[in-house]
Amino acid sequence: MATPHIAAEKGDFAPAVLMPGDPRRAERIASLLMPDARKVSDVRGIGAYTGTVNGKPLSVMASGMGMPSIGIYANELFAEYDVRRIIRVGTAGGLAPKVTVGDVVIALGAHTDSAMNTSRIPGIHFSAVASYPLVAAAVAAAGDATNVHVAPVVSRDHFYGNPPEQIQALADYGTLAVEMEAAALYAVAAQHDREALAVLTISDHLLDHSQDMSAQEREENFARALLLAVAAAHC
Repeated sequence: MATPHIAAEKGDFAPAVLMPGDPRRAERIASLLMPDARKVSDVRGIGAYTGTVNGKPLSVMASGMGMPSIGIYANELFAEYDVRRIIRVGTAGGLAPKVTVGDVVIALGAHTDSAMNTSRIPGIHFSAVASYPLVAAAVAAAGDATNVHVAPVVSRDHFYGNPPEQIQALADYGTLAVEMEAAALYAVAAQHDREALAVLTISDHLLDHSQDMSAQEREENFARALLLAVAAAHC
């Protein structure tokens, strides 16, 4: 049963889906994790793959960029394909000195400047937070690694032109990274009584761009985040 944006049939998706933004990263993750992966959808070039990891079913699908895009795919996966949990495996920009390029942030919650969540519950500022069992599983898989952090992030509508004075204010409130999808993903999961988590690799830093990853490095350097995401997917 296809949806407007996914061409798969019922049963083609595993209960857990890893969701990077980049379609090429989705294909790479599927090939790395699942020798038995099969492509189940390719609408608009957004590949979706299903196979097994250590005998357990898993799917990988790209989300595209931004909250509207991930909101569409998450809604359709939860509502039409019986997906139970989505783990975003993506990149983010560092905001605070305590994170460096290559570190991983397990996104406990997601502030946002988007209006997407403001109308969900009239009169209430919706709190976009991760599912605790997924957070706990990712933290356990990280062990005592010093380059893995658990903290809020901020999900932006705009990649360019954000007020620079907000960087320090967000860091002062314990926000470690900026990205563009988690707040919408967490809200859609809550709407459908499902689970969600974002595990993010710091690919660049707003305070120091000297170590920023290249486009190829952003596509390839996600091994640590991927390990934590798989642990959350199968907890």
